[in-house]
Amino acid sequence: MKKALAIALAMTGLASTAYAADWTPPKVPDPIPDNLTWYGITPIGALDLGFAYQTNGRPLGSVVSGLEYSPFTTTRNYTGQSISTIQHSALQQSFIGVKVEEPLGGDWKAIARLDTGVDPLKGTLSDGCSSFIQNAGVAYNQQTSNADSGRCGQAFNGQLWGGISNAQYGTLTIGRTNSFQLDGIAAFDPMALSYALSLLGYSGTNGGAGSTEAARWDNSAKYVYDYGPITAGAMYSNGGNATGFFGDAYAFMFGGHVGGFSAEATYTKEHGAVNLQSAANLPLNSTSLFANMSDDTEVSVMGKYTWQFGSSSSSAPMYTKAVKAEPLPVDKFTIFAGYSNVRNANPNTPITQGNAAGGYQLTLLDNNAFTVARVFNFYWAGARYDFAWGLSLTGAYYHVNQNSYVADNVGCPATGGASAITCSGGYDQVSFLADYALNKHLDVYAGATWAQVSGGLAAAFPGNPGTKVLQGITFSGPAPGHDISTAAVVTGFRIKL
Repeated sequence: MKKALAIALAMTGLASTAYAADWTPPKVPDPIPDNLTWYGITPIGALDLGFAYQTNGRPLGSVVSGLEYSPFTTTRNYTGQSISTIQHSALQQSFIGVKVEEPLGGDWKAIARLDTGVDPLKGTLSDGCSSFIQNAGVAYNQQTSNADSGRCGQAFNGQLWGGISNAQYGTLTIGRTNSFQLDGIAAFDPMALSYALSLLGYSGTNGGAGSTEAARWDNSAKYVYDYGPITAGAMYSNGGNATGFFGDAYAFMFGGHVGGFSAEATYTKEHGAVNLQSAANLPLNSTSLFANMSDDTEVSVMGKYTWQFGSSSSSAPMYTKAVKAEPLPVDKFTIFAGYSNVRNANPNTPITQGNAAGGYQLTLLDNNAFTVARVFNFYWAGARYDFAWGLSLTGAYYHVNQNSYVADNVGCPATGGASAITCSGGYDQVSFLADYALNKHLDVYAGATWAQVSGGLAAAFPGNPGTKVLQGITFSGPAPGHDISTAAVVTGFRIKL
């Protein structure tokens, strides 16, 4: 931690010195046109590749998209192994897609978006559910990376929606859309949902109102209305088999902006949400999945404030009227903060059969996993300084509290601590990032993070109580009650359309 802080401060000092000396780093020629639109259709995408070192984790799997950067996970398969590997999607999920915006007349526009996450190291679609199949029944010390996800090999595992928009009447979209909560934390997370550096990015628990698979809503309608500085919205989904939740769901959003300040509040309710169980719970060679079912509720508030430094006067020559005036870039300093209360409770309508996202069969559905509701309280804060010449420096802190709850009529033992996953626990993460934009479509980055779980959130990791031991294989880990931590350093480049 001390070393990471020293490096971040040193980078800030060097950047400030360069700026004070009026030195501008060279830019890389940009071969990608600013406008790739053809008949209202614009290709979109991102390719994020690099290298990572992690002090405690699991090797890349044959399917899963990326490393297990955070111990805030159901897999609980850290075994003290350090990892050095080529990585992808550390800052942003690599994806491909298109967006559509076509005038219809009378200030109306037809809009649409289609995108899907990909694993550029293997040339496959992102498929977190398959990673559980690959590790079914494998002892912790032999598992590779695996994680629950709403991206489970669907043709469009990101978003797929169409709609209409009007400046006076608002925007209506129908299809597979981001939840309001996922959109909100994308805007108010200082690390912009980085998989490697942000809890909000790595874990879909917050974006899915308690269930990762529910971060994107299938079969949904979403309406957003802007009135001056105020924004409000409502969305509804009837859910269904092979989606993130079997029942219906609804959500509301209210926000606004004044000067450099913007804020947003969301409320979300989901019925029959899917929470996949650890792959270590599955029988060896299983081709189906186990899941805890829940009704989820989330309330969130989040905001940020941006200060601008320097002049943003026009970059167009004063003596010509032919060139469109564009504001010059200026330095910016932004602070972020947010809070979410997430509650998982037993479903009012039990789910007895069906499939997870991507069509993966569920053979054991536990409708009593939250006999007494599990409650998470998420807190985050951070700051980012954007230099006009292209460098951004970001620091962030994330904290989670879990209550002591009851699962399948069994609560936390009297011994407490990490004796069971139902015991109260905590999570802490600190991250730093330096990101330099070489041009509009290419940036390079380096980041560092440290995260730790304690109490019930550390239960069932190897060496702690609750660990699964299968096929006669055991793993000798740290003493029971030991907090589980990991640190990582990532570096790479990102190309964006």
